[in-house]
Amino acid sequence: MDSQKSPSDDAKAQEPNTGSLYLENSDLEGDTLREECGVFGIFGHPEAAAITALGLHALQHRGQEAAGIVSFDGTRFHSERRLGLVGDTFSRREVIDRLPGNTAIGHVRYSTTGETILRNVQPLFAELNAGGFAVGHNGNLTNGLTLRRELVRGGAMMQSTTDTEVILHLVAQSKRNHFIERFIEALRTIEGAYSLVSLTNKKLLGARDPLGIRPLVLGEFEGCPILASETCALDIIGAKYVRDVEPGEIVVFDERGAQSHKPFPPKPPRPCIFEYIYFSRPDSIVGGRSVYDVRKAFGAQLARESHVDVDVVVPVPDSGVPAAVGYSQYSGVPFELGIIRNHYVGRTFIQPTQSIRESGVKMKHNANRAAIEGKRIILIDDSLVRGTTSKKIVRMMRDAGAREVHFRLASPPIIYPDYYGIDLPDRGGLLAATHNLEEMRELIGADTLAFLSVDGMYRAMGYPGRDPANPKFSDHCFTGVYPTNLTDHDQVEPQPRQLSLLAEAS
Repeated sequence: MDSQKSPSDDAKAQEPNTGSLYLENSDLEGDTLREECGVFGIFGHPEAAAITALGLHALQHRGQEAAGIVSFDGTRFHSERRLGLVGDTFSRREVIDRLPGNTAIGHVRYSTTGETILRNVQPLFAELNAGGFAVGHNGNLTNGLTLRRELVRGGAMMQSTTDTEVILHLVAQSKRNHFIERFIEALRTIEGAYSLVSLTNKKLLGARDPLGIRPLVLGEFEGCPILASETCALDIIGAKYVRDVEPGEIVVFDERGAQSHKPFPPKPPRPCIFEYIYFSRPDSIVGGRSVYDVRKAFGAQLARESHVDVDVVVPVPDSGVPAAVGYSQYSGVPFELGIIRNHYVGRTFIQPTQSIRESGVKMKHNANRAAIEGKRIILIDDSLVRGTTSKKIVRMMRDAGAREVHFRLASPPIIYPDYYGIDLPDRGGLLAATHNLEEMRELIGADTLAFLSVDGMYRAMGYPGRDPANPKFSDHCFTGVYPTNLTDHDQVEPQPRQLSLLAEAS
């Protein structure tokens, strides 16, 4: 939580002069939910680093800014941490060869906390008096800044601007005799959301926060235990899913086998609802539910609540596709790919001149005129943040000849910020927090606009509705009900945005 990035606004990209049948990559990067992070670990396999790299490939959707792997060969730890995609570094054999050992952990990152610089890339590593300790973290600590300030006042020297480093220092300063006791003591101190994979010279550890806000699963491959953020990372290597790591559970793997520790008082789980709405891959199983099936159910419930007469259902790719399938199947309205996404346009595609940029070379989404011209369409997307992308897409549909454009969101209005690892703007930057429904409809230019209701979201998950006394999910972005203390947010004393003014090339 050191420094939160906000999605870009309209000022960050000029409008193309050639009409709006296309949307540029930068247009669609600016107004979307940002992925969190992904973690992976394996114990006891001779190809640990290569398997970890494959697992990170499957988790790439959870973070595209940096990736890292730390391995242990029985004597030394080895680390490779790089900015960019997993395939930019870890698809090369010479890199994997620099990560020997039969135990490894890996991390893909989106910078919800701290800048995107090499010193923030995880897994982080520290040399403790008991040996080396590496950790990768998915989530966000809601007291990380407060703890960091206390640690620095006590003489700690921080090397990164990420809250994960706090965990290293808490473990290092513990006076307990055994490492697992030191680890537990550190976890008792932190608040917020976390799924951790950690590596010592003897153990692989996984830990999940007491409410289970962030996911973590346990698998097995050729007799070796695996920890991963999602089941899709198990599928890519042919590993068997064993079970979810339980909320508040710490699992430990060493030469003696597996141990489970549950040091926290049990609480009703509150997993993050956005894992089902957006973050997890559709082919993953989260909390025993198929993410694909849940998103289809969101779409079907949306059709129950807000259908109007139209000719075709059009998803906003790729995140809106499963909900649009569910909407189409329930409503009986044909599903059409009215927007085609170019998957081969990278974020850093070089544009030689402004005129070529404006000519439509760098395009990520293209209107499929044949599917929408002259038709009444319903656009289905997963969520709405600032509304800038939705506005561009609606205009793109009208320019391609759509007779009516109705917009539907397969989640409730986002009206509160997140403090658990989702990179959302503050309330003032959330369209639904500053505009009513009619104002939002007018701003994005749709004929009608509707969101999935909060109760409808719960009904799609198999519940009668949301029980205010016992909500089943962390749904604070819609309800304002936060499941943990927000210590940093509630501090009167201004919090530092970064540790120092040091900037480094990376």
